[in-house]
Amino acid sequence: MPAMHHRRRRAFAAVSLALGLTVAGCAQDSGGGGAQETIKIGLLASLSGTYQAVGTEIRDGFQLYLSTHDNKLGGHPVELVIADEGNGAPTAVPAATKLLKQDKVLALTGGVGGGSVAAIYPVLSQTKVPFVGSNGRPELKDVSRIWHTSYLSEEPGAAIAQYVKDTVKGPVYAIGPDYQGGWDELRGFTDEFAKVGGKLANPDGKTRFTPFPQTTNFTPYFAQVKASGAAAVYTFYAGTAAVDFVKQYAQSEIKDIPLYAAGFLTEGGVLNAQGEAARNIYSVLNYSPDLDNAENREFVAAWKTNHDGPPTTYAMASYDAAAVLDRAIGAAGDKPTPDSINTAIAELGQISSPRGTWQFSKSTHSPVQKWYLRQVRQDGRALSNTVVGDLATVGQ
Repeated sequence: MPAMHHRRRRAFAAVSLALGLTVAGCAQDSGGGGAQETIKIGLLASLSGTYQAVGTEIRDGFQLYLSTHDNKLGGHPVELVIADEGNGAPTAVPAATKLLKQDKVLALTGGVGGGSVAAIYPVLSQTKVPFVGSNGRPELKDVSRIWHTSYLSEEPGAAIAQYVKDTVKGPVYAIGPDYQGGWDELRGFTDEFAKVGGKLANPDGKTRFTPFPQTTNFTPYFAQVKASGAAAVYTFYAGTAAVDFVKQYAQSEIKDIPLYAAGFLTEGGVLNAQGEAARNIYSVLNYSPDLDNAENREFVAAWKTNHDGPPTTYAMASYDAAAVLDRAIGAAGDKPTPDSINTAIAELGQISSPRGTWQFSKSTHSPVQKWYLRQVRQDGRALSNTVVGDLATVGQ
């Protein structure tokens, strides 16, 4: 029974990965001729804590690419070594250090939290291993070996700011979590919003930051929003915090105030957990599973063979990280090194992707890509993030 076989295989993989075990690709060369040397790739993702759902999608997106490409990158069998990032720097740094110094991976990918990426930056610089991140990233001083297939953390807010200014008649209240990712996400919105003539409803003109990860009751903050006279709210939360925020918002005294957000607020499994509370929320994101292009149709179909719901931007960006490494390792010769892989990434040019074609910015090493406006709407029996328009193309 194929379906049962898939489920058992997935369950075994999930247990193994949660324990931090190594998952090895097939070491034989199936195409005849000499076998290529097996290479190690490290994947850092939150497999526990607030962002476990995000980390799981990042892990599964990378593994999907491997499973649909003979478990090889650039013709080399892959030994994928996975480590748990946890909730941030305290667990991310030792996990990444082990991958880089003990396991001696040729490249590192993943990275859920912006704070984690900032914290592991020194050890990345020391070991000179390229990092192909697949989630948000803060600004870093030297990105010569730092690449991202997702976005810079300030870009979602910057992409939707003009739309919010044009749509909302009145001041907007900005609120988000008090850590690196939250600071960057909200700054992207507030800086661009001010630049286009928008006004914040926050009494001091500054974003209200909520303690992270301990804030689970947002009701006192909603009272502050009400008192501010805000005509709308802009926010960024993800993971379990997003579920708490949205459910409580829908039951609060400000439930009729329009809510705009970075797309992570309603992305993936959190939307299922939020249910009816998420209806009508507008968000900005670089991907939607309903985009109509050949790469996306293939990606979505492959994803759905082993997953109940549609893929998320997290899975897509990690799938693209594997695609980037596939092309770069293939161009790096028979014995790829961290340096040769990094050089090859810089020369990739345009990349075909489920989100549409994109390329790395020469200055930031983050994608130059289009952003989409989405609204949580009914789609058959379920609610989904439906693309309702195009926003800015961001990235220099």
